[in-house]
Amino acid sequence: MAEIKKRYSDAELMEFKEIIDQKLARARQDYTEMMKALRNDEGNDVADTSPTYKILEEGSVTQNKQELIVLAQRQQKFIKSLEAALIRIQNKTYGIDRMTGELIPKERLRIVPHATLSVESKMNKNH
Repeated sequence: MAEIKKRYSDAELMEFKEIIDQKLARARQDYTEMMKALRNDEGNDVADTSPTYKILEEGSVTQNKQELIVLAQRQQKFIKSLEAALIRIQNKTYGIDRMTGELIPKERLRIVPHATLSVESKMNKNH
């Protein structure tokens, strides 16, 4: 009987670490850009335009900022998930389904490197 694999090899973990490092760098860059936009670091504000235009734009600007805040919060959560995945790699527990204890398929981890559940476990959890 073939032995069931309990964890990914160090080489496989390094492959996943590279994927996560790339996604993490991009996520942090995107988050920084969102925060710049929220702080209006670029200086593109309607404050120096005519009062009539400012009144028309105020509602739109407020809505855009609220949407950007939600996106920034999601991005921050994504960053934390990726950082947690790196810790699991260090602990050699990365890629193990937290419900079943079985390995999450590599294909899923390559697409969703911060996953802690297989697709099956995720679907069972939601039902």
